Amino acid sequence: MQTPTAPLHTEQSEFVWPLLIAGCCLTIVAALVLGVGAPGHMVLRHVVQTLSLWPAVVLGLRRSPAAGWFGLPVFLFWTALMTMIWLYLLGLSHAISGQFSPLEIAMTAIVGAASVLGTIGFVPVRSALTLGKGLAVFVGMLLFSVLCFRVSFLPQIAHR
Repeated sequence: MQTPTAPLHTEQSEFVWPLLIAGCCLTIVAALVLGVGAPGHMVLRHVVQTLSLWPAVVLGLRRSPAAGWFGLPVFLFWTALMTMIWLYLLGLSHAISGQFSPLEIAMTAIVGAASVLGTIGFVPVRSALTLGKGLAVFVGMLLFSVLCFRVSFLPQIAHR
């Protein structure tokens, strides 16, 4: 006997998708801060890198439909970054370079998976934001993500 599948847009599912977005953000924070930062003694660097995830966490936990617009650019940023790392590891690109421990490689897989899942979670969310406001939030959050990442490499932050 087949069980019917639930439609993507039900009253109950409208509250689940923002929680999925928050969960994906928290997974990325945990993987980067605890999985990479703590063992490598670079917690502050990874805390700064993940600052842009927190607005989506807060909105997602509040079950706000706006969580998607705040999470999507950050998920796309981390997906792109993890893709560049994997292309480097596979010898296909040198856009990013460095030495990656087996634990760090495992964390790239977790961050990448959470980023892709979070991006998928954006699709069914009905937003309270107009398209113009959503795009403004998207651009702002993307710029904030890049800024956090760049600031994390300042000498005062990078090695703490």
